[in-house]
Parts: sequence; C-alpha cells; structure tokens
Amino acid sequence: MGFMNQVTGNLRLMLQRPPRQQYAALCYRMKKKQGQLEVLVATSRDTGRWVIPKGWPMTGKKAYQVAEREAFEEVGVKGKIGKEPLGYYNYRKTLTNGLKIPVQVQVHALEVTECLKSFPEKGSRTLEWVSCEEAANRVHEPELKILLLQFAEKMQPRIPPLPTKAAS
Repeated sequence: MGFMNQVTGNLRLMLQRPPRQQYAALCYRMKKKQGQLEVLVATSRDTGRWVIPKGWPMTGKKAYQVAEREAFEEVGVKGKIGKEPLGYYNYRKTLTNGLKIPVQVQVHALEVTECLKSFPEKGSRTLEWVSCEEAANRVHEPELKILLLQFAEKMQPRIPPLPTKAAS
C-alpha cells in the first residue's frame, strides 16, 4: 500500500500545485562588425538539451538578480540585466525522483558586456553564440522558441543597417 500512497501523493502534487517559478537570463550581444544580434545558448548538465541559464528563487534576491546570477554561474557572462521581464515560458522539470512538475520561467534580457574565462560551471556545458532563429531551432520548449523570435523582432530596430555603396 505504501507504493500506491506514494503514486497518489505524486499525482496530487502534479495536479494541484501551481507551477513552480524559475528565473532566466536571455544573454545577448551585438556583433560589432556585422551588427548581428546573437544570443548565448548552453547545453543542460543533465540531458544535454539546449537551454538558457535559469534557476530557482534565492532568498533576499529579486527575480532579475537571480537571472543575472545564473548567467554568471552557468555560462560565465556579466552585463546589464533588464529589471522588467522580457516574457515567460513553461516547461516540465523532471526531478531526481522522476516526478515531472510544471515550472513557469520568467525571462530577463541580459546585454552581455563581459565573457569570463573562469566561472562555477565552466566545463560542464557547451556554450554557443547563435542567432535568435538558430536558438529557437535548438531549444525544445515551444514558448521559449516564440520568445526568442519575438526578441529578434524587438531588437531589429537596434541593428544598424548595412552600409550601401554610393551611386556613381
């Protein structure tokens, strides 16, 4: 009967609780020469899926501060974090006991000004700077795909136009 009680308890947990909350950083930069927008994606440590840095709430820290901290710890970047959320996405987090729980992720844009050579999770993830479109192709979460594409559209006016040749 203990097993059935555990299954029932896990089922109740999945169905009754509101989604858990995480905070993420959408790390971006503008390539100087080409004026192209790039975002930083990383592989997760457990499954190797492409993700953006995110983490659980921290006592005494605001949402954007958690996102900023996760960007430093997971992908080794620092920069200017947006205090207002860029958007949200949902996914199902698999816990160590195998239980999948719903999680809502609040995303903050982080304009990268510094890439560090040493950071806490260095070597445990693969990092790549890619276009928003490529990042959207790599991540699994449908709402994160949309968020990445919307971010590219939002940032489009900030991308300088390519120089044109003067008419002779």
